[in-house]
Amino acid sequence: MRNGRSKLAVLAAIPLLATACGGGGDTGGDTSGDAAAEQLSASLTGAGASFPDPLFQDLIYTYNSDVQPGVQINYQSVGSGAGVEQFLEQTVDFGSSEEFLDEEDLAAAEEARSCAAVQFPVVFGAVVIAFNNEALDGLVLDAETVAQIYDGQITTFDDPAIAELNPDLDLPGDEIIPVHRSDSSGTTYVFSHYLTTEVDWWADKYGEGKELDWADGLVGGQQNDGVAQGITQNPGGLGYVNQSFAQEAGLSVAHIVNEDGTPIEPTLEATIAASEEVEVPDNFQFAIDNVGGEGYPIAGTNWIFTYTCGYEQANADAIIDFWTWALTDEGARDLAGELGYAPLGDALTDRVIAELEKTNSAN
Repeated sequence: MRNGRSKLAVLAAIPLLATACGGGGDTGGDTSGDAAAEQLSASLTGAGASFPDPLFQDLIYTYNSDVQPGVQINYQSVGSGAGVEQFLEQTVDFGSSEEFLDEEDLAAAEEARSCAAVQFPVVFGAVVIAFNNEALDGLVLDAETVAQIYDGQITTFDDPAIAELNPDLDLPGDEIIPVHRSDSSGTTYVFSHYLTTEVDWWADKYGEGKELDWADGLVGGQQNDGVAQGITQNPGGLGYVNQSFAQEAGLSVAHIVNEDGTPIEPTLEATIAASEEVEVPDNFQFAIDNVGGEGYPIAGTNWIFTYTCGYEQANADAIIDFWTWALTDEGARDLAGELGYAPLGDALTDRVIAELEKTNSAN
């Protein structure tokens, strides 16, 4: 459905994320009939993360085509850092990031708009380690080897540390060309947060954030698309991208060793398993850490940001309607799964919609 082509698929039912996100409540049904009962007219602009962009573009297209033809939504995939900046500068109606707004950001938002900001998660996704070599599909890596690759300590695929994790593979001696995000990126935040929690020396030397002071000799790319291009255009290219971008580019992906020592393929089911381990607090500020079981360990969340005041009511109604539809409509949830994103479970969806409905509530 990207570029105006509808490709909603009929999928097997996506397992709902339950225990870590709370109890029951059936909010996963199709609400498009209710949405269509009241036709809305609005023009919205959002900006931020490229991580969920394939999903957002398809959701926007379907919503405008089939649910609310009078609502025009322009989502600009500019990276999480720019999305937060534009949200705080009030040049967009909603922002998007893989890093939640911290207390400093929330204070800045309230000072700028004279009312509180609202933030809520909308989808979970995996950050995969991808490369353009079919023979390496399923290569096993762990946090230490990934960190050493990006630090320049491991420079070839047949390095002994990689060989030890892959005793049955005939590894090539090709040079590894690590590719990273060159813009302020939520995907970088998820990737670096994972390494920071797993590798002590990485935490000391690089830390976590949307932007890092990378080692010399790496290749930079703008947004997830740019990293995918950097991987395909450089022999030996290896980079971190959202799973959907790896799927779209036909890239091979690594299996990452999780907290239980199990190499995990980045699949929808593995992302759901990782998400189920999360305890989501009332303020929705959380990270997906220490993933074990069948969960894929480099998993992140996308948050949406709005304000409790300052919108024309038609725009506020459209924001609430669109995200309610995106979170609860069965077809929208199926589409998320098709693209490799894990939708929220029922109980968390209930909580998120209650938070979403605070948009413009202080007007």
